[in-house]
Amino acid sequence: MQDLLSLLAWGDTGWGDELVKGAGLTLLLALCTLPVGLSAGLVVALAKNSASPWQAALGNLYTTVFRALPELLTILIIYFGLQTLLNRLAAALGYDGNIEVNGFVAGLIALGLVLAAFSSEVWLGALRSLPKGQREGAMALGVGRFHTFRLVIFPQMLRTALPGLGNNWMALLKDTSLVSVIALTDLMRMTNIAVGVTKHSFFFYLVCCLFYLIMAVASSWVLIYLEKRTGRGLVRGRA
Repeated sequence: MQDLLSLLAWGDTGWGDELVKGAGLTLLLALCTLPVGLSAGLVVALAKNSASPWQAALGNLYTTVFRALPELLTILIIYFGLQTLLNRLAAALGYDGNIEVNGFVAGLIALGLVLAAFSSEVWLGALRSLPKGQREGAMALGVGRFHTFRLVIFPQMLRTALPGLGNNWMALLKDTSLVSVIALTDLMRMTNIAVGVTKHSFFFYLVCCLFYLIMAVASSWVLIYLEKRTGRGLVRGRA
């Protein structure tokens, strides 16, 4: 047992620092993707709820495509497709060099697109659950559409959507493991490298599992706090 634990030593003698750095990159990717995906998902939800037929159609098309595609396939399409597109554009402009897309950026874009598709359904459900009188009352008081949404609609949407968005976050945290296929040194890739070198597959995959569990439990605590904070007015009202 002690020999196995020595594999997690810090420095050249073990893999502890590599796994911690990989976990940090995994968490950083998820945290950077979250605001991108949730913001884009909110825009898609507003489009789907729009009275404009073409906006609603585009929103529905977007969610249908990115909810249907496997996340791994989306990552590969963005990573290789974006490089191909940029190189062709550069060649058309007379640039002969080769442009490579950063794996972190490609992963962020791909996972952001997927998160936007799934979170848009949560946003849309929260938006449609609000009584129409909320918006009508604000407009009757002379509040503009932007301020009505920011001050009246969105806070109530967020409170309703938060549990569903929390599930989206948990799914995103797990989906970050897929970026290992594009050579991003996240937790999953560092674990695979450690397994390949040491041949202790069960031990390192168990350690990887513990890292993900720690991040998931910490996320659950944060989500519970946010749900209590956004719902504090309701709790006082029931009291």
